[in-house]
Amino acid sequence: MRTECVVKCIATLWILVAELLLGTASYAADPYPAHPLRMILPFPPSGGTDTLGRSIAQTLSSQLGQPVIADNRPGAGGNLGLEIAAKAPPDGYTMVLSSPLIAIGPVLFAKLNFDAEKELAPVSVLGLARKVIAVHPAVPAKTLRELVALARKNPGKLNFGSGGTGTSNHLTAELFKSVAGIDIVHVPYKGTVAALSALVSGEVDMVLGSLAPFIPLIRSGRVRALAVLSETRTTVLPDLPTAAEAGFPGVTDDTWYGMFVPAATPRAIVDRLNQELHKALTTPELIQRLETAGIETRTSTPEELGRLVKSETARFGKVIKRAGIKPL
Repeated sequence: MRTECVVKCIATLWILVAELLLGTASYAADPYPAHPLRMILPFPPSGGTDTLGRSIAQTLSSQLGQPVIADNRPGAGGNLGLEIAAKAPPDGYTMVLSSPLIAIGPVLFAKLNFDAEKELAPVSVLGLARKVIAVHPAVPAKTLRELVALARKNPGKLNFGSGGTGTSNHLTAELFKSVAGIDIVHVPYKGTVAALSALVSGEVDMVLGSLAPFIPLIRSGRVRALAVLSETRTTVLPDLPTAAEAGFPGVTDDTWYGMFVPAATPRAIVDRLNQELHKALTTPELIQRLETAGIETRTSTPEELGRLVKSETARFGKVIKRAGIKPL
């Protein structure tokens, strides 16, 4: 009797183990994605990264059949969001949308809590945003040439706001200062939106950054746009000249955006995300929505984005050195 009981117990145990293993196999075989994804946005709401990220997240949610949650994680000049993504499980459920920040960090910060090159893998370029130079209406300059002339007559008297030391809008402003041969004081803020608020209030004289958050302020007359920093004019503000047309061809610098995932994410998932992003970014509705916000969609292979990051690191390294910016 006792032997029969032992045999039944062992048989029951084996059945339970088999069911557990079959359940695990079934779960593992669930098609990706099987639950919601998180898209980390390293800057505060309302900026270019936020506008692009939330638009893509909405379209991806429809395509994937799972919610894609836009998660703003500002801090440390955007590096907090990158760090969170770098340390996340490499399972395809966490991605991070970065501006040129990911290329700037290695040459600007003496010590970061993550290694972007080793801990984050490129997925695809997403788009680019034209950059614009705008001043407070009280600044007596109607053109870029007039602003440069004013700054040269008053070295160190004018100032400009940025989204933080080492952000791409700060470094582009340093590039502008170098090309124009002017001395304008830098005032860093916690994000471009905060810098724009300071511009509207007259706390700073000038802000240079991605076009999207400037558009309503320019159209309402609360700030005055002087030039767009692209090779061609933007269809959003077709009357706004380029910096080259204003006499400063060396000041051409668009903001690009790319998607990244933790480095150990399986290549099959990276390729799937790449395909889904390409599909999303060729959707007429999304293209129209982003163009209205001053963002032009672009796509690439993971390898092309990786090469872009490396080339931008080298380029920004030269700007940082020329501007005399010390490692932070």
